[in-house]
Amino acid sequence: MSRVYNFGPGPATVPEPVLNQAREDLPEWHASGMSVIELSHRGKDFVAIAEQAEATLRELLVIPSNYRVLFLQGGATGQFAAVPLNLGRDKAKFAYLSTGLWSEKAISEAKRYGEVQVAASSKDQGYTTIPVRSDWNIDPDVAYLHYTANETIGGVEFQSVPEVGNLTLVSDMSSNILSRPVDVNRFGVIYAGAQKNLGPAGITIVIVREDLIGAAHPFTPSILNYKLQADNGSMLNTPPTYNWYLLGLVLEWVKAQGGVAAIEARNSRKADKLYAAIDASPFYSNPVDPSVRSRMNVPFLLANSDLEKTFLAQAKWHGLVNLEGHRSVGGLRASLYNALPEAGVDTLVAFMHEFERKQG
Repeated sequence: MSRVYNFGPGPATVPEPVLNQAREDLPEWHASGMSVIELSHRGKDFVAIAEQAEATLRELLVIPSNYRVLFLQGGATGQFAAVPLNLGRDKAKFAYLSTGLWSEKAISEAKRYGEVQVAASSKDQGYTTIPVRSDWNIDPDVAYLHYTANETIGGVEFQSVPEVGNLTLVSDMSSNILSRPVDVNRFGVIYAGAQKNLGPAGITIVIVREDLIGAAHPFTPSILNYKLQADNGSMLNTPPTYNWYLLGLVLEWVKAQGGVAAIEARNSRKADKLYAAIDASPFYSNPVDPSVRSRMNVPFLLANSDLEKTFLAQAKWHGLVNLEGHRSVGGLRASLYNALPEAGVDTLVAFMHEFERKQG
């Protein structure tokens, strides 16, 4: 295969060994006479695939036994509704941190099901920073505090888990799950769409503490009800079986790389190289507060924005694709998810130096 370096924000790069394994398994799964894509979700072959995926995820994230792992549909957007529906029956008041477009979307959805308190917001700063903990205003009577661990558009990322005492903490980790170690014990719910670091779009991971299961609003759609899904092994309806299988392959790939700690080390090197290239040049700039810069998504600007189309066209010719910034903010953006090879960043940095030399 002739592969480009895909810096897209999602669907994102899938590890090449995973693609090769998937190609091998596609025509026939383990002498079953059927493709892996044709396996019944109730059959022993697929049940084994599903159980292995959960076991590997539990191992990689050191998920305690009092947490359930659900493999659901609807993406993170579905969880914007599922979280208040499952956790807000007794306390219909929720606290949210507003740090970018995706946390704003979560806030907008939660307002359908209760009162939302925005405990802190960086909107006035153009979502280029994260409010310091001392400035947060959290009502102690809320059902939970929600934050988006990494904002793909603005390129800001929480560098550590917020300290919230005994308050139930909920996090959307769609764009940085498995990119760094995390203490699952600190959370009530972690959820993540797969299409950044876990595999193809169409399947969503939910890690939920058992004591938070079973108190959903009566009008909660069955497909979003954590208890119903947990009781049915995430198979309340036919799950996206092929996506689940591919997710399992990605998890095995992460394990083979040395686990989350090894992935984090590589991610740090990738991000450091790109930020260093941006910061060392008057030709490029990054608008984000350096203390909260994302390792996953690096937005950057050219000193002359008229050169953006030329930059993108020449980058594509060099095998560097999907570097456009989000339509809401413009500019450029490089997403450095787990599966993007370090060589891709090296190639991008070299191209940026050469582009500056010719155009600067």
